[in-house]
Amino acid sequence: MKLARVGADGAEVPVLVSDDGVLRDLSAHTGDIDGEFFATGGLDRIRLLDPEELPTFDSGRFGPCIARPGLVMCIGLNYADHARETGLEIPAEPILFQKAPNTVVGPDDPIIIPKDAVKTDWEVELGVIVGATARYLEDETAGWDAIAGYAISNDVSERAFQFDHGGQWTKGKSCENFNPLGPWFVGADEIADPMSLAMRTTVNDEVMQDGSTKTMIFSPGYLVWYLSRFMVLEPGDLINTGTPPGVGLGMDPPQYLKAGDVVEVSIDGLGTQRQVCQDAS
Repeated sequence: MKLARVGADGAEVPVLVSDDGVLRDLSAHTGDIDGEFFATGGLDRIRLLDPEELPTFDSGRFGPCIARPGLVMCIGLNYADHARETGLEIPAEPILFQKAPNTVVGPDDPIIIPKDAVKTDWEVELGVIVGATARYLEDETAGWDAIAGYAISNDVSERAFQFDHGGQWTKGKSCENFNPLGPWFVGADEIADPMSLAMRTTVNDEVMQDGSTKTMIFSPGYLVWYLSRFMVLEPGDLINTGTPPGVGLGMDPPQYLKAGDVVEVSIDGLGTQRQVCQDAS
């Protein structure tokens, strides 16, 4: 089951995406794909529907596959091979930082390169959508149980803001449009092994990232459990779980995005995003 939100920014309609790509209107059954939807058993309700009885919906812009989350938590250096390419030690515990929730945009919305930016970078990531309140969870198994599903997340980063202005990662991660999400949400029960998904990024058709969640250090279930020790996660929150090697920062010499560049990111079973870069006006 693939769920998406289609329509103009701020006016997206929840839809079911059939295997043949047909969009089915869910607006009679839920107002949105959001925290309330997950908290009130929305996924179970949708599973009981006959897709053929749902009205079709015209294609259009794909918005973020979930409505604006209350929290976007991110995990740094969570791939062993990515840590090595940056020359940093593999962390003993997850490295945490946040992105502003208003960075979350549609999968094909533009990457907006901020004013005064000089090192805007790409990061394909497995996005984890929280499906139940996670507070002081008992163990990693409970963490897995709290996951509603997954989506592609592009953790766009401005490295100069991240590293050259006081060491605050959040300021290099929270610029507008810095978190394309989607095109669709896939339920956790439909991803056989989230720790074995191929991931890929191209920039102007040149392959930059060609990795796998196999090299993830801390699993999604572990991360949900770990985060629940320090904060309360709520239904509809988003966790960006880290990126494999091949980011611009790790190249020799480093390579960064400029206006007109085309970025495509994909993960097995979760679809593909496509963004065109443009300068902030």
